[in-house]
Amino acid sequence: MTHEHHDTVVTDGGGSGAGMIIGIVVAVLIVLALIWYFGFGNNNNNAGDTNINVNPPNPPAASSNP
Repeated sequence: MTHEHHDTVVTDGGGSGAGMIIGIVVAVLIVLALIWYFGFGNNNNNAGDTNINVNPPNPPAASSNP
């Protein structure tokens, strides 16, 4: 019979901190991109502007009879 030796390695989960930092950075970048797109990037404000010129009515003529 052969003797097999198995090693058990226990880690403390140190890799989860790096993943969390990367996730936070990606989330912040997405929020900044959305703020830029909706706040500064989408400047089509003059697409629906309409120039309407309205002449005011003429004032009534002053009567010469006091």
